[in-house]
Amino acid sequence: MTTNEPFDRTGLDRVVALVNGKGGVLKTTLTANLGGLLAVSGWRVLLVDFDPQGNLGLDLGYRHTANVDDDGMGMAQSLMFGAPLMPVKDIRPNLDVVPGGLHLDQAAAGLVSLAGKDARRAKLALAAALSPVADQYDIIFIDCPPGNEPLQLAALGAAAQIIVPTKTDRGGREGLLGVAKRLDSVIDVNPGIDLLGVIIAATSSSARSVQRTVREAITEAFGTEDVLFESMVRHAESPAQAVRERGVLVHELEEQVNAGPKWYEVLRGAAKGEPSQPRSAGNVAEDLHRVAQELVARLEAAEQRSAS
Repeated sequence: MTTNEPFDRTGLDRVVALVNGKGGVLKTTLTANLGGLLAVSGWRVLLVDFDPQGNLGLDLGYRHTANVDDDGMGMAQSLMFGAPLMPVKDIRPNLDVVPGGLHLDQAAAGLVSLAGKDARRAKLALAAALSPVADQYDIIFIDCPPGNEPLQLAALGAAAQIIVPTKTDRGGREGLLGVAKRLDSVIDVNPGIDLLGVIIAATSSSARSVQRTVREAITEAFGTEDVLFESMVRHAESPAQAVRERGVLVHELEEQVNAGPKWYEVLRGAAKGEPSQPRSAGNVAEDLHRVAQELVARLEAAEQRSAS
């Protein structure tokens, strides 16, 4: 790939990056669970953990496991040296992953050095790594780090679409607006990148006034309310802790809850000091199902616009 050679984006038309300049807005949770739900529905899904924290492995239960979690080494070698990317197969049926982790810090430093010589090549490093394997998948999700500029730029250089999760607080909204600056920085290498939408996450179903204020602020910032997903993801502390501790997805936890003891049996067990299943898992699972359905509808609408 020379400096002026157009980059062939064949196969990369369903690469979706989840990005926000602020952490703690459920990027990893959404990446894992949306990917898991689409895989259950029959889509071939690749999840790319592009975060040095490697938390996607906690949500999917493979963190610190031999022969699966390489702490981001494979991804780092692909970015820095062009080594073939080797996704880990079948973390779930139809669901493959590229693990992240501490080695991505080294890759970020390498991208900074490369950018000093060839900024275009640095921005397209992830796109070049994904391109040979992209045709194996119906969709690829990239879980982006919140504050790592070289990795964020590489993720946006690869993505056809971006999703911006945000909380209702000011920090989440400012992180959202910071994404626009990142987008401006990759237009030269990825002019077709598009905003698939903004998802309000980790909110309370009772906080309607706050949600309305946030929706108005986001609509004003982007000039249209069309950027906002209608579906939101409620916050529920108990299932949020349970899924990460157990390495299961929310819909998997819901299945465990539904197959578990009845409420009166739970009370008896609690009296004996036995642990209980989080009963609010179904609410969050329902939210995620709706977001997944809306995501597919938005993807199809975007593809129809591109084709026309």
